[in-house]
Amino acid sequence: MSEFSHLVIGGGIAGLTFALEVAHAGRVAVLFKKSLTQSSTAWAQGGVAAVTTPQDTLESHIQDTLTAGAGLCNPRIVDLVVREGPRRVEELISRGVRFDKSDSEQYHLHQEGGHSQRRIFHAADQTGYEIQQALLARAREHANIEFFDNANAVDIITTRKLPGARREGSEKFENRVLGAYVLMPDQNVRVFTAPTVLVATGGAGKVYLYTSNPDVSSGDGIAMCYRAGCSIGNMEFFQFHPTCLYEPRAKTFLITEAMRGEGARLIRKNGQAFMHTYHPEGELAPRDIVARAIDHEMKLHGEEFVYLDISHRKPDFIKKHFPTIYERCLEYGYDITTQPIPVVPAAHYCCGGVVCDEHGATKISGLYVAGECAHTGLHGANRLASNSLLEGMVFAYRAAQHALKNRLEDHTGAIPPWDPGSAVDSDEQVVITQNWDEIRRCMWNYVGIVRSTKRLERALRRIEVIKQEIHDYYWNFTVTSDLLELRNLCLVAELVICSAAARKESRGLHYTLDYPAMLPESLDTILTPD
Repeated sequence: MSEFSHLVIGGGIAGLTFALEVAHAGRVAVLFKKSLTQSSTAWAQGGVAAVTTPQDTLESHIQDTLTAGAGLCNPRIVDLVVREGPRRVEELISRGVRFDKSDSEQYHLHQEGGHSQRRIFHAADQTGYEIQQALLARAREHANIEFFDNANAVDIITTRKLPGARREGSEKFENRVLGAYVLMPDQNVRVFTAPTVLVATGGAGKVYLYTSNPDVSSGDGIAMCYRAGCSIGNMEFFQFHPTCLYEPRAKTFLITEAMRGEGARLIRKNGQAFMHTYHPEGELAPRDIVARAIDHEMKLHGEEFVYLDISHRKPDFIKKHFPTIYERCLEYGYDITTQPIPVVPAAHYCCGGVVCDEHGATKISGLYVAGECAHTGLHGANRLASNSLLEGMVFAYRAAQHALKNRLEDHTGAIPPWDPGSAVDSDEQVVITQNWDEIRRCMWNYVGIVRSTKRLERALRRIEVIKQEIHDYYWNFTVTSDLLELRNLCLVAELVICSAAARKESRGLHYTLDYPAMLPESLDTILTPD
């Protein structure tokens, strides 16, 4: 058993921000599912949206966010995040993040789809990686912060889960967090205890066959919090990034929206531009509209991809602003300075997640969430570009301040060690790979960019069968990181399907053929475990 003051599950912008804010008050453990550089943050190309110029206004950023969110944003949360954003960006800079500057030494700001002004702080086209490295370097300097790589959280430990725990409704019942069971690199499950736990595990893009997300994005935090008793909100709103490179060897390579902000055009194979027929803002329309437009053009004309073309800009400009994309595309035989590149939509960002308040606090005392795994109310039915890193650091900061002011006493009772029961090592790993593939194909085919009631019903029937297979397998065989991911992925798939089936309208990222209209008023979709 390892005892800490704070346990942080996930080491991206949210997890590291929280760790840095609370480290002066006690020992902090930060769990990394794989290596210290593998996180959703590290893959973020675009940047961080914040109002810092005279020609921009907080009200404009607020309105852009509300417009993109299609009537489901929480206006109070939007106001809070946008107003606190500039200060959080200043802190990133003070912690060593080097955003790009222009020749005049002013910060060079991008404009992306849905934004009415240039307000995106960036580090070329690898902003997330720059932020990740800077925060890691600062955290390494702090004696109270300890990193654990290749440490997979299995489940969150709460008082409700303890043997003999009082039930809800009991006069003395308090469901509070105690820590987590964690699968370590030596394949032993270890108990990490802490009166405060932040879950910042990123997204769940791997639930779909095609995604821009890293391999670690299997919805672990959402699944663990749901099993612990937290409510989950708005999982039907899964953002598909319009432009991922269509190249089998590239696996999952995102082409940042900032390219369209700098003039890149979407065209068909015959060279015909099409976006202005779908939205007056053309290529700068919100992501859900761009993704659906590309999907419709591909299906209408029987084409496997469309092209993104920025070759009309000067080569030096392209290489300076998009060096990573330029080099990576060149590896696959595409020179973006002279030719268009093939792109397709791919699952990119989960706008739903674990329900929390304005401090990132969940219904379980001492348990906080921040980043993509959280449902804060900021994004509504569709996230505005570059608001994700902003949300992660704002809520991580707020969660840290709240945790420090409302610190719980250490738990005095005994926490049972992990009990493997009669589980044995598996000689049937094919069960994992088969079910993993089935879940992702099922979600892509039935719960993708365009949905229908029949598709959702088919998906749910299949997921329920797979869920039972995984349940039987989980309790019979020794846990592995692959099995943990599969278990979480299946639960997240079920949450997405149930959320989508519950929404009888088309709004933002959720489009269904059976309910194509948007209702005059709508509420969040909240799922609560039994």
